This record gives sequence, C-alpha cells and structure tokens, in this order.
Amino acid sequence: MRIIAKKLDMKTSDLLRLNPDFGRKPKENSVIVIPNKKIRLADNSIKSDALKDVIKDDVKKEEAIKEEKEELIEELKKNFIVYEVKKGDTFYSLTRFYNVSQEEMIVLNPILSEGLKVGQVIKIKPIEEGDASENHIYEDVIDENISLKVALLLPFKTNENDTIKSKDLFTKNRLANIVTDFYLGAELAIDSLRKQGIQIDLNVFDTETKSTKIRSILSENDLDNNDVIIGPLYSEEAEVVANKVNTPVVFPLYSKKQHRFSSSQLIKTSPEKKVFREELTTYIKGNFIKGNLILVGDGKSASNSSNAIIKQSLESHDSISVVNVLKPKNGYIAKDRFLKILKPNEDNWVVLTSDNTILVADAINSLISLPEDTHVRVFAINKGKAFDKIANSKLAKINLTYVSDEYVDEASASTQLFNKQYYMKNNALPSFHATKGFDITYDVLMRLASGENLKATFKEGASFRVESKFDYSNKLFGTSENKGLFIVQYNKDLSLTRLK
Repeated sequence: MRIIAKKLDMKTSDLLRLNPDFGRKPKENSVIVIPNKKIRLADNSIKSDALKDVIKDDVKKEEAIKEEKEELIEELKKNFIVYEVKKGDTFYSLTRFYNVSQEEMIVLNPILSEGLKVGQVIKIKPIEEGDASENHIYEDVIDENISLKVALLLPFKTNENDTIKSKDLFTKNRLANIVTDFYLGAELAIDSLRKQGIQIDLNVFDTETKSTKIRSILSENDLDNNDVIIGPLYSEEAEVVANKVNTPVVFPLYSKKQHRFSSSQLIKTSPEKKVFREELTTYIKGNFIKGNLILVGDGKSASNSSNAIIKQSLESHDSISVVNVLKPKNGYIAKDRFLKILKPNEDNWVVLTSDNTILVADAINSLISLPEDTHVRVFAINKGKAFDKIANSKLAKINLTYVSDEYVDEASASTQLFNKQYYMKNNALPSFHATKGFDITYDVLMRLASGENLKATFKEGASFRVESKFDYSNKLFGTSENKGLFIVQYNKDLSLTRLK
C-alpha cells in the first residue's frame, strides 16, 4: 500500500482507511478504492485506468521476486531457521528475538560482515527439536505525517493524595508508587516517539477509587476520539470501558480476573498463568533427551491440576516414557524420598509446580545437598513470591530455570539508553512498573504509527522492547492476549541467561 499511496501522492493511512480490508501488501488483481482525481507519476499525469496498469505491472514484478525468494527460503528451511531482512532490522533486534549472537549469525552468513541489507535472506541458526517453524519479528514502521491520540486512565487519586506529603505518600502507599512509575515510563515512551516524528496528543484521566468515576469519565468525554485507551488499572473498570467504546482498550497489569474478559476491544498485555505452564512444558519436551523427570507439588488442587496436565503432555512425547510425581507427607518432602527417585550419573530434571513458600524452600534445600554424583536441574513455572527469600546462590547451584514475562539485558544498548534517559528526566533509575509503562506505551503507539489497525499488526509478528516481549494472539473476535514469555536460567556465577 505504501508504494501505491506514494504514486497517488497521498498518505498510506488515508489509503488504508479507504480500504480497511487490505493490509500493507494487497494481492494481485485486488480492487481498491482510490480518490477520484488525476494522479501525478514520475514525469506525467495519468488517470486511474492507466494507474491500474502501472500497479498491475509493479505487482507482477514484486510477485516474481517474491517467488524466487520463497523458493530459496523453502530450501534453506530444511536445515535452518531463516529470515528476510526488513527495513529497520538491526543485529540487536535479530539476536534478541532469536536468542543468538551476532558472531554466530556471521559464521552462517559471511556476507553479514558487511552489515545487514534490506531483502537479504539469511540463516539464523540450525533447526533443533523444539524450534518453532515460523518466527516473525514485528517491523517498526512509521507512516508519513502520522498523528495519534491516546487516553491514559490511571487511579492517581489526586482528590485524596494532594493533601499527603510526598515522603509519606510514596513510603506507605504501594498503589501510588505503581501508578506514578507507570505514568513516568509511559511519558518517556511518548517523548521518544515524538522525537521520531510521531505527533501524539495525550489525554490523562484520573480514575480515582470508585467505579462511578469511570462512568463519569465516559459520560463527559468521547473516548472514541482516541486511537487507543491505556488503562484503567482494575479489571472491573476495564470491562466497563471496553463495553462502552469502539476503541482498543489496553489492560496494562496482570489480574487474576482477566481470564473473564470477553470484549473484542480489550487487549491483555500480561500472559495468563496457564501460558507460563505451557511454555515450560514445550521447552522441556524440546530439550529433554534422556534421564529422569520429577514433578514436585504441594498436594493442593492447583498444584495437582498442573501436575496432571504437565505429566500427560510430557508422557505423550516420544523421548519421555515416565514422569514421577512427588507430594508432601506430613507437610513436607523428606530428602530420602528424593533419593529414591533421583538417579546418580544421569540428568535429573525436577519441576516445582507449587507456589508454597515452605515446600519450595524445603525442596531446594534437599536438592542442593545431594551426593556429588546426583546431578539435578530445577525448573519452575514462574519465579513467584515463593522464591523471594531463597538466596540466589542456592538457585544458581541448581541452575534454576523458569518462565518469565520479563528479561532485561543490562548490557544492551537499548536498555542503557532507556536507563540513561529515564535517570536524566526523573533523577532515579526506572522501577519494574516504570519500565512496564514504557514498554506497553511504546509498543502500542509504535504499532499504531504504521497507520494500520492495532489488531491487524498483531499478525505481523512479535516485538521486543526494554524488558518485555509482545506476541499477541490475532483474534478477530474476543479479547486479544499477549503470549510473549522468556525461559531464563540462573548460572553458577549468579548471572541470568535467556534460553528462549
């Protein structure tokens, strides 16, 4: 569409609005709506009939090139994960998405020593069992003269907090810290996007504490004038807003109630907990070769359910025949019960399916004191509160591997730039919620800056920001949800490595 829009001397976003059923690359012989005016081409003016011929020729040439590339890609796909370089791609974006190093890519593609070039078909890494057959990176594209309008709905509670000294407010009020940090992160994202040429009109609303305020905001303001609504912070309020507007409503933080969402306007930025379990199970199935698998639960319904689901999934895999399950007796799991199942001089993978603080601590203490010939690697569905009081040295000793919705590479250029810009503006390093505010706001607005419908961008790939991965389900109807997760491992030197 961008090529066609350029020939028509109009904005891509305007052409897309006239043709909402088409994406960036309409198929040959597609009929599109164009303004009824003379079109200025390279050296003369022609009418729409002549334009159709020009467009048809361009499409045919593009299809021929595309066909050659597809043949090459299909051949390479037999042994490698492959990728076609797009505008805006960098070694950083590719290495972060595929979890490989720049040096490894250059070994497979010596021509990359000269740099990345748009249109190159490159080998990323050899295919291994468990690798996804299709991987797509979302391409950041900013349409010409794009302007966006965004509404930010957060419970600042200024009606209550204005009378409280800041020292008292931020030391005693956790919500105030979350909201303020999220806003400061979102503000920095908007500043960054404006510097890239995107015109952004930000409208901030204080949702206060009662749902009646939300209804007041809805009745007094036309929120559909916005391209996107970020917030509210509470699930009940988010549902109220989504049911009243036709604009995408981005739910920014995780809620136990978010699985109830049904509105097609709602977009969940935090993955559901079951997705964590599925991600871990998939990783184990793709990487476990031979040895011993043990699931450790607490005997309660949630843990029992996870054990049953994981066990069934793992045992359906060709290389896994038996999965053992351990549950507490008299409130704990004795060390000798582990020793009866664990096998010396073999790989023993232990999966903790409980978030019970005492059980997790006891299990880890038992596993770090095993005989030297009994090698254990411990997995967790997520690194929740049950691990907060366990020393990192213990987690490193068992190479704790877990699923996470955040991963920060402190050495990366983008992380260092973000930290620097945030510190310069706020005289403090960014917190978890500040970074989350930046990532969510930047990602949503960058996608909208392409000129496309927000949901339409979800099918175009996953994006990585400072610490988050956004890989949204592409649902035409129903709530869209982010499934972007990482597999992270503790190393012996206490550092963290992203495995996936």
